[in-house]
Amino acid sequence: AWSPDGKSILFTQQATPHFGDADQSVVMVLDVATGESRKLTAHKAFEGYATYSPDGSRISYWYPRDGDPNNVNEIHVTTAAGGDGADQTRAVDRNLVRAVWMPDGKSLLVGGHDGTRTALWLLPLGGVAKRLDLGEVSPSWGFWIDVSVGRDGAIAFAGSTPDRPTELYYLASATAPPRRLTDLNAEVASRQLGTMERLEWPGPDGFRDDGVVTYPPGFVKGKRYPLVLIIHGGPTAASVRGFNLFSQLVAAHDYIVFSPNYRGSDNLGNAYQRAIFNDAGDGPGRDVMAGIAALVRLGVVDTTRIGVSGWSYGGYMTTWLIGHYHVWKAAVAGAAVTNLVDQYNMADFNVLERYGFSGFGSPWTGKSLQAYRDQSPISYVAEMKTPTLILSDVRDARVTVTQSYELYHALRDNGVPVKFVAYPVDGHFPGDPVRTTDVYRRWLDWLDQYLKGPVSTR
Repeated sequence: AWSPDGKSILFTQQATPHFGDADQSVVMVLDVATGESRKLTAHKAFEGYATYSPDGSRISYWYPRDGDPNNVNEIHVTTAAGGDGADQTRAVDRNLVRAVWMPDGKSLLVGGHDGTRTALWLLPLGGVAKRLDLGEVSPSWGFWIDVSVGRDGAIAFAGSTPDRPTELYYLASATAPPRRLTDLNAEVASRQLGTMERLEWPGPDGFRDDGVVTYPPGFVKGKRYPLVLIIHGGPTAASVRGFNLFSQLVAAHDYIVFSPNYRGSDNLGNAYQRAIFNDAGDGPGRDVMAGIAALVRLGVVDTTRIGVSGWSYGGYMTTWLIGHYHVWKAAVAGAAVTNLVDQYNMADFNVLERYGFSGFGSPWTGKSLQAYRDQSPISYVAEMKTPTLILSDVRDARVTVTQSYELYHALRDNGVPVKFVAYPVDGHFPGDPVRTTDVYRRWLDWLDQYLKGPVSTR
């Protein structure tokens, strides 16, 4: 980020080019005239995304609470001269993934998940943050919120509502209601879609969990429907009441779709987010099962027809759940993390996996190896009986395809119905339209086959 006077540039410096050293990142200030750079703060790691205030006197930057990456991300503000400055967002107690200076230079617009919505807050420096009233609109989120602030304080962002895909929205000021500027998805919005509702339930260990339920179009109260779980990845993410294409697609096949948030999600504060530390599967699994029980109590679920699915960490949760609970008729595990030792050795972030374990230990030092194994779904494959579809990209650097091969052979050798489809592409998800469609079609066909009966020979 350039300084307003053009004399300095803020940048994030990483110790080495290796992704596994991404924790060793600090904010630097470059003097354009001399080419010399200096550290902004005394922190040694986990800094990033620094920007100047409009008058150039202050700098905001990201830093996790207390320097611990398991904690929520917070926004700090310091002077242009440097120093650690002050944490401005401790009281917000949410994992914030955007900070934009307001024109007065005395406040910031910040954003992140809050319950089952994506929220924006106006934060006066040293003051109390106020959440903007966005109605049913949730700003688009992808570990970043794409929002812009004009010189007059107007705000623009891309966002969706439960019944309309992404459009461009405008607020004349932070206190004004959002106004939709585009109508790009009128055709989708005109269709009969499933209703999306927030569900909250008392979870284990004193937590209050939440999630999103998408009902089939034409839902009939009193009828019991098959249930499909679509579990979000991350795990530092959340399911919210914004338009979700795949949830609507599954619901249109006459399923109730449940997208639970679980400890480790970033929508309910620091204690909830960090509760996944050294407890990658068991605690989150109990949260999910408590959510299913709450939904069943509403009298809308056919408990003899429940499927579980997810991608990435959602795939981890899927394989963990089929190894620990036996209520499932079908499972779909996409880019599933099944072996945390493999993640440490082979994922793009590789050794950063250690931050999820006590003592931040490597599996190859001390006594940490057993913890990695205990929290790996593949360790419980003998208990897995659910017919499972496995999907993966061959050149996925985030969750290597080796884990899908391992799961496939383990299930097949134990006599569990299993199918493995590997897409010969790069990336963590096959994002081109043809292969994305193929993923969704196979996912749905598998669910239909085991929750409704054979529907496809493909």
